Amino acid sequence: MHFKGFLTDSQISSREPFTVTPPFALMTGEPSQRRAGTSSGGTVEYNLADLFESVVDVVPDREALAYLDIPGTGAERRLTYAELDAAANRIGHHLLDSGVRAGEHVGLHLYNGVEYVQTLLGCLKARIVPVNVNYRYVEEELVYIYRDADLVALVFDGEFTNRVAAALPHTERLRQLVRVGAAEAEPSGLSAVDFADAEASGSPARRFPARSADDQFIIYTGGTTGMPKGVMWRQEDLFFSGLGGGAPTGEPVKRPEELAERVAAGGAGITFFPTPPLMHGTSTLTSLIGFNFGQRVVLHRKFVPEEVLRTVEREKVNAMSLVGDAMLRPLIDALAGPMMGTDMSSVFSVSSSGAIMSDTVSRQFRALVPNAMLLNNFGSSESGFNGTATEDSGPERGFRVRVNSRTQVVDPATHEPVAVGEVGRVAQCGHVPLGYYNDPRKTAETFFEKDGERWVLLGDMATVDEEGVVTVLGRGSQCINTGGEKVYPEEVEQALKAHPDVYDALVAGVPDARWGHHVAAVVQLRAGAVRMSLDDLQTHCRARLAGYKVPRQLVIAESIRRSPSGKADYRWAQKVAAVAAAPADG
Repeated sequence: MHFKGFLTDSQISSREPFTVTPPFALMTGEPSQRRAGTSSGGTVEYNLADLFESVVDVVPDREALAYLDIPGTGAERRLTYAELDAAANRIGHHLLDSGVRAGEHVGLHLYNGVEYVQTLLGCLKARIVPVNVNYRYVEEELVYIYRDADLVALVFDGEFTNRVAAALPHTERLRQLVRVGAAEAEPSGLSAVDFADAEASGSPARRFPARSADDQFIIYTGGTTGMPKGVMWRQEDLFFSGLGGGAPTGEPVKRPEELAERVAAGGAGITFFPTPPLMHGTSTLTSLIGFNFGQRVVLHRKFVPEEVLRTVEREKVNAMSLVGDAMLRPLIDALAGPMMGTDMSSVFSVSSSGAIMSDTVSRQFRALVPNAMLLNNFGSSESGFNGTATEDSGPERGFRVRVNSRTQVVDPATHEPVAVGEVGRVAQCGHVPLGYYNDPRKTAETFFEKDGERWVLLGDMATVDEEGVVTVLGRGSQCINTGGEKVYPEEVEQALKAHPDVYDALVAGVPDARWGHHVAAVVQLRAGAVRMSLDDLQTHCRARLAGYKVPRQLVIAESIRRSPSGKADYRWAQKVAAVAAAPADG
C-alpha cells in the first residue's frame, strides 16, 4: 500500500507516492541512551520542550500552527515555529514570575486555540506540569479535578468564568488565574489576569533552567465510568509510547539530536488536523507529533462538520484525527449533503483513537473519499499507541489489532501470557506511565513489574491468535453478564450500527430477575427513519450475533450522549435503559 507520508520538497512537487509507515501507526522503539539536557543550547534530552526547541532552531520560519476559528471574528491566526516558540516562552516566564514553581501543576481549562498550545508548551519549557481539564465539567466535577490534581494555577476561557468562580472557594491550593478572552460579568471575589497581559509581561527569550527526561506530563482521563484519573508520564516515556519516538518513517530516533536532523533533512508538506478537543490526549499528542515532524498543525475551536470540511479543502489537510463514528458520521452527512463536492483529495489519512470507526460508517466514508486511508488505532492514556486494526476487522471477525512488540494479552491474576484463544487483558511493558496521580490503590491495581520491567494492565479484554493478532473484545468494566454469558457492548454496537436506520447506539446491561442482566440497546435513529421496533432490531442482529448477545430491550433516544471527543457515556446509557425498563408506578 502506498502512503503519502513525510514528504521531501521534490516529492511534494511531483506528488509521487512512496511507502512509509503512517504517522498515526508508529511502532515505538528504545532510546539508545539518556543524555543530560539543557535549554540554553546544550545537549538535547528526551524532554518534550527540548525536542520542540531543537525543531524550532532548524525550521524557525516554517508555519507551525494555524488557528482558523477565532470567536466572534471569523479571523485566523498563524504562527511560525519561531513565533510559537517565543509565545510559549512568554507564558512560561509569566507563570514562573507569578510564583508557580517547577514541578507544580497548572490546569488548562480551555477550548482549542493558540492559547492552549502556547500554554502547554510554556509549561513544558518552565518544567511546570500541564493538566488537561474537561471543559464540560460542572462545579462539582471541577472541584474534584482542581483538588485531585493539586492545581496551583489555572488558565481558562472566559466562557467558563462562572463555573471557575463557583469551584474556587472549595480549592485550597489554586492561587493564580489567567483568563483567555472576556467574561460576561466579573464574579465577586474572582481575580484573574488577562491572558494578553500575562503574555505581554513574560520574556520572549528561552532562558529556562535545565530540563530532564524525568519531567512529568499528566493526562487526566475520564474513560467511560468513574471519576477521572491523572496518568503520570515521564516525558521520555511519553515521547516513545505516545509520540512514536519522532519516527516519520517508522524507525524511532536513537538519540535526541536526531529528531531535528530528520526535520532539517526533510521538507514541509504535511498538514495535521486534530479535530477533537485538545483537552483529550489524542488531539494533544497528534499536535505534538506534527511539531516533532516540523510540519503544520491546524485547529478549530470546536468540531463543526461543515467548517472542518471547508478547512480540509482550503488548507489542503493531509492527516486528520477524530474519535469514531460520533465524528466521522457527521462528516459523511455533510459530504453527502450541503458540502457535496468538497475537494478532499489532499487527505491521505483519517485516524481514530478512543472509539472505533464502525465497518458500515467506514465504507460510507470510503465511497465519498476513496483516496483516504482509514486507521482504527488502539491505545489509551495509560499506554500511548499499541497498534492499528487489521484490514479484516469488522462485525464478522471483531476488532483485530496487529500490536507492537511490547504489547501482550495476559492473565490479570498471574500476568502471564494467555494461550491462543483464551480471554485476558491487554498489557504493555517498557515505556509506560509512573502511575495515577494521588491514587496509590488504583496504581497498584493497574501497574506491575515482571522480569525487571514495568508493565501497565489495561482495562481491555482480548484474545490472541496463532499469528499474534489481538482481537479486542471491549472494556472489562462494561462487560454484561447475562445468564452466565459475557457480552461486550462494543461488539453489539457494531452490529447495531450496520442497520441502515441506526445513526448511533450504546449498549448497557440492565438488572434482570431471570438472567441477572439483560442486554439493552439505546439507539439514535437517522433523521427521517421510521420508528424501529424491538423485533426489527432483533431480526437484524440475529444475522450477526449469537442469540445471547441480541438486545432484549430497545430504547429510542433523541441523541446519544458522548464526550466532546466522542467517547461513550455508558453511565448515561445504563441509567436511560434502567429507567425505561422499570415498571410504572401503580
